[in-house]
Amino acid sequence: MAEGTWRGLASDNHAGIHPDIMAAMAAANRGHAVAYGDDPYTASAVARFREHFGENIEVYFVFLGTAANVLSLQAAAEPYNSVICADTAHIHVDECGAPERHTGCKLLTVASPDGKLTCDGIRQHLHGFGFEHHAQPGVVSITQATELGTVYRPEEIRAIADLAHAHKMVLHMDGARLANAAVHLDMNLRRLTTEAGVDILSFGGTKNGMMVGEAIVFFSTDLARNFKYRRKQGMQLASKMRFIAAQFEALLTNDLWRHCAEQANRMATLLARELQALPEIHIDREVASNGVFARVSPEIIAPLQAICPFYVWNEATSEVRWMTSFDTTEEDIHGFIAALKKVLSSC
Repeated sequence: MAEGTWRGLASDNHAGIHPDIMAAMAAANRGHAVAYGDDPYTASAVARFREHFGENIEVYFVFLGTAANVLSLQAAAEPYNSVICADTAHIHVDECGAPERHTGCKLLTVASPDGKLTCDGIRQHLHGFGFEHHAQPGVVSITQATELGTVYRPEEIRAIADLAHAHKMVLHMDGARLANAAVHLDMNLRRLTTEAGVDILSFGGTKNGMMVGEAIVFFSTDLARNFKYRRKQGMQLASKMRFIAAQFEALLTNDLWRHCAEQANRMATLLARELQALPEIHIDREVASNGVFARVSPEIIAPLQAICPFYVWNEATSEVRWMTSFDTTEEDIHGFIAALKKVLSSC
């Protein structure tokens, strides 16, 4: 395969749209439908969510993952609250301060070498309750799968949920890659959310084959009270919502969400196996979803990026991140390995 013609490994956001999802959007593009979610496509998509997550939920569609996270936190907290999260969390590292600006809340981070919060780590911030000079702990936010590609088991989520609830706090899950975590654990979506004690979920679509759209799922429906106004104020109420809804309808039908995540995870596993044969490459972390993190020689990064785009995760340690997607193929992986070997031989 010629260099430069395979898909990159920079991000699952770089992938295109699954053909079934594109077809669903085209099918929704017939005639007129009532705007702002009062359409049959949105009603049908919400019904699909209830099949996967349970009947007693509320679902709201938004455009962006950052918006899903920020609006979830706004629903869960007052401006005087704090949000406890891992130091690697997307809400802390990659959302340009949006959670703090728009919620008024203080983010309290916990060192997390594997990307996962623990109860012991959370407890260091569980103090100052009722003390007016101290931001009041209000939310714990976890990411599934984590920003480091690791995965929480349901009993780990339940332990965090129980700890949060014992302190009258809310558990939020950033589930941008929840599908990848569920595939890794061979579990359904409900097992990792509804049954594990999650209160609010930001459910990802864009990283798993959709064009645009994320969903906010409320398992504690009291938190959804008046959320329709919050979504509108947050500029996330889609006028032509049927086109977001149609994508989720397709994603949650016939296990398409699972098939997309399975392919991405499988290709990450293949990539890791091929890399293990190269002594110059040191895989740093468990490959549990669709990300491979590895330490490489700094001099190979630029020439390799010129062939296949990817990101440097930690410049200080020369750690890179290679992400696979629902449309990554074995040919893509073998092509990348061939290019990597060529670059290694020339450096």
